[in-house]
Amino acid sequence: MTTSPPTRDTTKPLLDTEELRLDIPERLAQQIAFIAETDRLKTVLRLSPLLSADRRENDAEHSWHLALMVLLLAEYANEPINVERTLKLVLVHDLVEIYAGDTCLFDDVARQTQAERERAAAQRLFALLPADQEAEFHALWDEFEERHTPEAKFAKALDRFQPLLLNAGNEGGTWRAPDVTHPRVHERTSVIDQGSHTLWNCTEQLLAAGVREGWLKNG
Repeated sequence: MTTSPPTRDTTKPLLDTEELRLDIPERLAQQIAFIAETDRLKTVLRLSPLLSADRRENDAEHSWHLALMVLLLAEYANEPINVERTLKLVLVHDLVEIYAGDTCLFDDVARQTQAERERAAAQRLFALLPADQEAEFHALWDEFEERHTPEAKFAKALDRFQPLLLNAGNEGGTWRAPDVTHPRVHERTSVIDQGSHTLWNCTEQLLAAGVREGWLKNG
């Protein structure tokens, strides 16, 4: 399942500095336009249920949670990481879902077009920024997707690890979907091991607990 991007007209700016007749530098106007546009991230729902309320989390909440996890868990990265750069990676990587929507880890059909949709979204969104920041944000997004650096590997590990915690705390959460099994979750979260052996060990124990509790089908 792919969650839909927001239904509000995405062809119009959410905050038009020209319409408001603000006497500000063009660079600041572009930055404000981008900041306003990213408010749409709060409307992109994920499948993961919150631990603290009976609703699903949105992408902005997910990104904030990942940033906090970087600060708390950096010591468990397989290689030393630059925390500031890793924070940038986790805050930027899901912004493209403003236009592309969130693609479920187990939606094999939607995953076939995910890369294409997200590339187009990145081009459109980052183009709102001044040229130097457009290049920087696009480079950060590419780095996360390519996972060649220690920072990107750890950021991706956290991106996979965070929903596991939400599911474990919700007696299975999305694990209870008909087509979700222990082998599928294990395989699609195994990328965690590339960023953190410690968090991967914890993941395997969480999945085993899910099977033991009857929240996750064992094959």
